[in-house]
Amino acid sequence: MDGAGAMPLTRAGVYTREVKASLARIWENVFDWEHLPSLHATDFVACTLLDRGPKGWRIRLVNQPGDETKAQILELHADRPRHRYVVTTVEGPGAGSEIRVQLTPRAPRETHVDVEFHVHETRAERLAMIGARYVEVYARLWEEDETMMIARERAHGRLKRRAISSRAPKRIGALEALREKLPMVVSFGGEQFRLVELDGALIAHAATCPHWLGPLEGSPIENGRVRCPWHGYAFDVRSGESCDGRGLKLATPPRVVIADGVVSLEAAR
Repeated sequence: MDGAGAMPLTRAGVYTREVKASLARIWENVFDWEHLPSLHATDFVACTLLDRGPKGWRIRLVNQPGDETKAQILELHADRPRHRYVVTTVEGPGAGSEIRVQLTPRAPRETHVDVEFHVHETRAERLAMIGARYVEVYARLWEEDETMMIARERAHGRLKRRAISSRAPKRIGALEALREKLPMVVSFGGEQFRLVELDGALIAHAATCPHWLGPLEGSPIENGRVRCPWHGYAFDVRSGESCDGRGLKLATPPRVVIADGVVSLEAAR
């Protein structure tokens, strides 16, 4: 730590935000180390889990591609009863620094977040520069995280409605008119599927990742594969099978039936 441990921790900056997500979604996000290099690709390159437990995790995080000297070892220590947590940089750039976060529920789907950045620095100019950089990065991270948490809230709502939804055949529309709209998201049996054309054939694949209900409807299909933007899970859109060895599978899609130039969806046999 180059002597940094002997220096006092000084607050370099503060970031506050009203997040449109429940406390439950935020705690999920805090413990979700796996999303860092996928959802926050601008800031993180790779992340490896070293240890985890009910009160936190320990990870190895790489910020710049090809530069292992910039890797950091981070530890999360969560105090759920008091709605707060601390992330400490154990090794690497910024070793000894702490990010202290206080969560205050405001409404069922609204949480106030206070973030303080504490570093081993006392020079005013350096503190101002470090604090400004922290605030810039964390504003971006929380913006991306909030988008994910809001989407998860909506996805959980769809799961509750799915049990009472009909799986009767559903007419989508005339084939030629549909081709101009593809890809498109359709609802069937309470779930969302994306209708696409591959090699001249229409197929449907689940528009929700089975891992954390991530949105697949906007992800490009490359070589017949789709990748979740939240955690990088990849799937074959024809079979729904995992392409990354992590063992998950997309929900079974309805059959795409074309009769007399009209496209319909029917429950899989």
